[in-house]
Amino acid sequence: MIELIDVEKIFGTVRAVDKVSFKIKRGEIFGLLGKNGAGKTTTIKMLTLQLKPTAGEIFFEGRSIDGNEIFIKSLLGVVPQHLNFDQDLTVEENLELHGRLHHLKKSARLERIDELLKFVELAEVRKSFVRELSGGMKRRLLIIRALIHRPQILFLDEPTVALDPQVRRKIWELIKSLKAQGITILLTTHYIEEAESLCDRVAILNRGKLVALDATKNLCAGKSLEEKFIELTK
Repeated sequence: MIELIDVEKIFGTVRAVDKVSFKIKRGEIFGLLGKNGAGKTTTIKMLTLQLKPTAGEIFFEGRSIDGNEIFIKSLLGVVPQHLNFDQDLTVEENLELHGRLHHLKKSARLERIDELLKFVELAEVRKSFVRELSGGMKRRLLIIRALIHRPQILFLDEPTVALDPQVRRKIWELIKSLKAQGITILLTTHYIEEAESLCDRVAILNRGKLVALDATKNLCAGKSLEEKFIELTK
């Protein structure tokens, strides 16, 4: 569904991403791991069309990102690491705003908002201001906001950062349910056990280079994913 071929990104004298190639299959949860500065964020920004590659090619559904920006953006839902809601709007109003930005008709917009709020058990707080929500509620709202236009591909950047273990597990179950609906998910996380629990395949970046790519169970053969990660990113 997504393919990168020898993708590079250079900033001045810094090669942030160095000839990275991989494919993401339809309907899988694909983990992108690496230490700070490994090239994860730069790779995500290129995949979400926020940055243009210095060299190489990126394809979505066989179409190059060059000249197909509108089509590709219609496929994508993006959940950022940092909460970026309008705190002066209610839960419902934040979703309404994004529905309008995606040009959903009023009837479809209202139906979708109802559906998503029920899906993540936030219907009872729809009239609450975002600032009144708990951390876990805000994360769930962040995810469904990205789903408002029914994207086929969801980018999750550190979706459980700063959440307590119990809430993190609830987010994990939500992510698994999205996969069950056929949504392709690309996940970045610093919690190695999160990738081990959720991801079908994992790519590990180190200093801009792809140093491992395999099914999670294969990378974990004989050792934990955390041990493998430490070994590859020394």
